[in-house]
Amino acid sequence: SVVPAMALILPCSPKVIDYLREIVFVIQSQSSSFHVRQADRQRADLLKQAHSLTEVRNQLSITPTNTPALTVCFLSHSFGKNSSWIVFLEEETSVRMTKLVQVLATFDKNKEWFLGKPLHDEESTIIHHYAFAENPSIFKYPDFAAAWALSIPLVVRLANKVRDEPLKSDFTIDLKHEVALYIWDNGKGPHLTAVPELCTEPEDSPQALYCATTLGSELPMCGEAVNKEDIFVAVKTCRKFHSERVPVIKKTWEKDAIFLEYYSDHADPSIPTINLGVPNTERGHCGKTFAILQRFLSSDVPNTKWLLIVDDDTLISIPRLRVLLSCYDPSEPVCLGERYGYGLSQGGYSYITGGGGMVFSREAVVRLLNSGCKCYSNDAPDDMVLGMCLNALGLPVTHSPLFHQARPEDYARAFLAHQVPISFHKHWNIDPVAVFNKWLRDDLRAKPSDGLNRSAKTEL
Repeated sequence: SVVPAMALILPCSPKVIDYLREIVFVIQSQSSSFHVRQADRQRADLLKQAHSLTEVRNQLSITPTNTPALTVCFLSHSFGKNSSWIVFLEEETSVRMTKLVQVLATFDKNKEWFLGKPLHDEESTIIHHYAFAENPSIFKYPDFAAAWALSIPLVVRLANKVRDEPLKSDFTIDLKHEVALYIWDNGKGPHLTAVPELCTEPEDSPQALYCATTLGSELPMCGEAVNKEDIFVAVKTCRKFHSERVPVIKKTWEKDAIFLEYYSDHADPSIPTINLGVPNTERGHCGKTFAILQRFLSSDVPNTKWLLIVDDDTLISIPRLRVLLSCYDPSEPVCLGERYGYGLSQGGYSYITGGGGMVFSREAVVRLLNSGCKCYSNDAPDDMVLGMCLNALGLPVTHSPLFHQARPEDYARAFLAHQVPISFHKHWNIDPVAVFNKWLRDDLRAKPSDGLNRSAKTEL
């Protein structure tokens, strides 16, 4: 949704009137019913604040869009002549409109500005293609949860750049980092300017007193957590990892799952594992994943509302997942996890990256298999094949930043500090049991930054 504030009269400063009139709010949302409700709630709050601050001569204009992503070309064409700022918000971002207007008014709107709360990498990371390997912390990129803003002169130039030089990147992994790289343009464009008032502090925190944006302080919950009996867990493994990775799952999160099966190329009754008749492959695992989908709909396993597919080196909190799933309707075709993209600028598709965990409603699995979607080979990348199938069916891939394809070390500390993470992936160069205990072991209503705080205490 795009919410431009227009033709308003405030009972206070005339300058505030001018700046409020020139701000376009972009709510970055998704198409599932839960996210639509979240975006509608946020839009209503913005409107309420605008009305409470003003005597409205003309109605506040709301321009909806049904496109999956708002491009700078669309924004430049629609708002370039009558606006000064584009402010991007996540669904969970709370805005103090008066404070935000005051902050933006301190910047020259006729210059190019890229504003946000800066994040940086402590070490070079795979999710950023090992960029700035010699000094990863030098490059700053915005924390989308705190909101970020572009001045219209920058939006117009970027729109021209996109038109003249189409995007060529194949994979979209971490959009906030990739957006910052594109804007920076190897030094031809502006760096991110840090704005202290763009915050990710909880709204009721003493530290949030001077913030223009804040965040909620808990994992999203839309009622009672779903029952343990509503989730069937499928773990993909193979013989060579039975003694190395499976014991980690048994020591950490297996006990939180009522219905769980290990699928391997070798039946081992001591675990136990099930051989689905699909040979192990060094990569891809598409054949095994589709066999799991078929088994999920068969009478061989309990009839559950949700299917969770994970790797044998995935670390996950089942209690937190149960809380999150309370916000989704299993009668809808829900496909949930950490979303990546392939060839999005050339008509590509989104997909759930498998390592962080892929969650499917029963309805989604039914539609996938009924469509005739198949692997082109057993070792095809299962998550990407599923993404192609979902795209062909017109079914959305729902992103949650609480699922993680990589290890905690691969993410900015300030980014994880305001999260209640649900999963991490990979055992490489870490103690996976220690990582689980630090970041993922807790009750249903964990608070953000618990893992970070425990980390700090451990290091001290």
